[in-house]
Amino acid sequence: MRKRMLILLLAMAGFVAAVGSYKFLQIKAAIAQGASWQPPPEAVTTIVASRERWPATLRPIGTVVAVHGVTVSADLPGIVESIGFESGRTVHAGEVLVLLDTRQEDAQLAAAQAQQELARLNADRATRLLEKQVISQAEFDQTTAESKQAEARVDEILAVIQRKQIRAPFTGTLGIRRINLGQYLAGGDPVVPLESMDPVYVNFTVPQQSVAALSVGNEVQVSAESLAVRPVGRVTAINSEVDPTTRNVQIQATFANPRGALRPGMFVDVEVNLGTSDPVIALPASAISYAPYGNSVFVVTELKGPGGKAYRGVQQRFVKLGAGRGDQVAVISGVQPGEEIVTSGVFKLRNGAAVFVNNKVRPSNNPSPKPEDS
Repeated sequence: MRKRMLILLLAMAGFVAAVGSYKFLQIKAAIAQGASWQPPPEAVTTIVASRERWPATLRPIGTVVAVHGVTVSADLPGIVESIGFESGRTVHAGEVLVLLDTRQEDAQLAAAQAQQELARLNADRATRLLEKQVISQAEFDQTTAESKQAEARVDEILAVIQRKQIRAPFTGTLGIRRINLGQYLAGGDPVVPLESMDPVYVNFTVPQQSVAALSVGNEVQVSAESLAVRPVGRVTAINSEVDPTTRNVQIQATFANPRGALRPGMFVDVEVNLGTSDPVIALPASAISYAPYGNSVFVVTELKGPGGKAYRGVQQRFVKLGAGRGDQVAVISGVQPGEEIVTSGVFKLRNGAAVFVNNKVRPSNNPSPKPEDS
């Protein structure tokens, strides 16, 4: 009985050893097969990196400002007697816009003119009497002073009447009027906005580190959705101080505006030409893999698998980016000319992944793209 039990145990041990050896060899073969397995290559498009010279530009946001722009206001209080303009039309410097009621001043002027005439006659009479030594020098001086006072009083009333004629201070385009006939205006009440439309200023700010590259006379272009063409102007003023809050410097450019396309208050995209920049490598924006820890591209190169077999794969390369232009992004460092860079499909790649290049359909790489339906 004991012998039979021993034989059974030895048989069971041999069976377990045989099964274990078989599974060990099976797992070892699977591991070896997995280590040598390569996933199928990913289809990508590529471009050969080349060095270019881009024009050095700044692209801030600007605001259109009138060279002359005011809200025409009443100088003195009065009732609106007549309105001599229509909203939105062009007026010339000195043109009468509004007349205020001056009936009281007209009556005062008539009385003052009568007093002036009397004072003048008294002064003439005093001159003749002084020559005959009928009156003293003091009496003559008193009469002469009264004549001058009467003349000054007339001039004062005429000035008040003139100030009740509200005139355009310069040539420009009117806005929408804010008054009506018969309305009482207090001193300083607004009448109508007036803006000179040609030329106009465009004000914008640039970082303090960019001011050294700017100078008066630099070419400036602006664009906006409402503009059919891009007006060209010149930098005419650079502020002498840096804003201590933003560390920016205000720049002013002047633009001819004969058709009034640029209106005061508009926001515009500004492009300042600074000349030619250092060489950069221009890649399609789709080639960049953006990430919080750093931007990168995938470079196609010859790699070796675990078994030493060569294949076409990608290496991830971190890059430093510069400005953008249309569909392109400038790469300042991290890529060398002549290297083949993946331009589409980067989201599905990893370092060392095998790739298959198919450039039949490539992403756009236009520095000045335009929508097809524009």
